[in-house]
Amino acid sequence: MNSTDYNADMAKKRSNLLTDQLRQAIDDSGLTRYRIAKETGVSESALAQFYNGHRGLSMEAMNALGEFLQLKITLGRKPTKKAR
Repeated sequence: MNSTDYNADMAKKRSNLLTDQLRQAIDDSGLTRYRIAKETGVSESALAQFYNGHRGLSMEAMNALGEFLQLKITLGRKPTKKAR
């Protein structure tokens, strides 16, 4: 594995991050990044750089990916400890 490869083991340690969940959804789709890029309008370069952890994606790109991959995103807050 070279330094630009996505490290799935590392992602498991931080699997609650939205970016890691999106990378996992890309993996689980069984589709090539080329096809995903063509279907969503997200450039293949931007998708590759995101997938490899070198850059983020715009909200527009994330929305396009979520819609194409038929993702349901649920937001919630972590419980916080109340100060005494």
